[in-house]
Amino acid sequence: MRGLLRPALRAGWRGSLSAPPRRALPASPPPPPAAASGALSPFDRRLKRKQKNWAALQAEPAKCDYLREEVGGRIADRVFDITRTFPLALDVGSGRGYIAQHLNKETVEKLIQVDVAENALKNAVETEIPTVKVVADEEFLPFKENTFDLVVSSLSLHWVNDLPKAFKEIHQVLKPDGVFIGAMFGGDTLYELRCSLQLAELEREGGFSPHVSPFTAVADLGHLLSRAGFNTLTVDTDEIQVNYPGLFEVMEDLQGMGESNCSWNRKPLLHRDTMLAAAAIYRGQCLREMYGNTDGSVPATFQIYYMIGWKYHESQAKPAQRGSATVSFGDLAKIEGLLSRGKK
Repeated sequence: MRGLLRPALRAGWRGSLSAPPRRALPASPPPPPAAASGALSPFDRRLKRKQKNWAALQAEPAKCDYLREEVGGRIADRVFDITRTFPLALDVGSGRGYIAQHLNKETVEKLIQVDVAENALKNAVETEIPTVKVVADEEFLPFKENTFDLVVSSLSLHWVNDLPKAFKEIHQVLKPDGVFIGAMFGGDTLYELRCSLQLAELEREGGFSPHVSPFTAVADLGHLLSRAGFNTLTVDTDEIQVNYPGLFEVMEDLQGMGESNCSWNRKPLLHRDTMLAAAAIYRGQCLREMYGNTDGSVPATFQIYYMIGWKYHESQAKPAQRGSATVSFGDLAKIEGLLSRGKK
């Protein structure tokens, strides 16, 4: 687990996969539409677009970009690990360009940035790479088959309604021997916040509603990528822990990231008493479980899944045929014996 210092700890505050309390009770959200596959869509994509556009128009949007910039840098590191130049790359759910700012034109010659929020693209950070900005949904990429040498995505795909379809779209627009490198939030993200809100609602209201978005399990990720057509898969997980003064600052920063809850089954109102109880539980459980900090701040854990998948090409290395091995696993014991004798 790696720690990350929230910049706002040194300056002002900003907030949520869980929404902050509101003064009036808004109308209940409309019923979720049926997805193209026939399954119900878990997320309100129109609301997500509004949330991201709102976050991008704040006076200082960079104050809440620390997590996205950190993960964007780690995606860029994985791109640099591949010793080749990519003539044309695509950033799916690019936001304000959190990956592009860490890349250079020696590695990526041209980059297409795609996001559902036009304000995020308009306020993108500068990069030395020539870029083209396209407003489009991650589930419906408006590009021809076999177009890109590289596709990247950072902390965007957890909001798509049909993740298998999104992976297939990415695989389709990749050229043969092209590579997809992505990152998305994992199932243990914000477990401290989730537990605190659930316990507070149970105590004050006699039940609880989901306030944190559902996430994909890491066990399913490799299967989904493989089913989309990717091979030579790599999936790994990491945790980033950010320290905050309390629950309200966690929620405020999540809102500033454009990560407010947009599930159709979200609760439209968080009562004041419930929020105060959740804040007390958050601080209390952090101290009891021994992961609170000496300065009185509380941690928020973000689990990140990183994935790499390649589109098939005949030049790629292939596994050896079954039965072609010349050394048996049983011989490993003999090798260890020879090594131990040599040391004597």
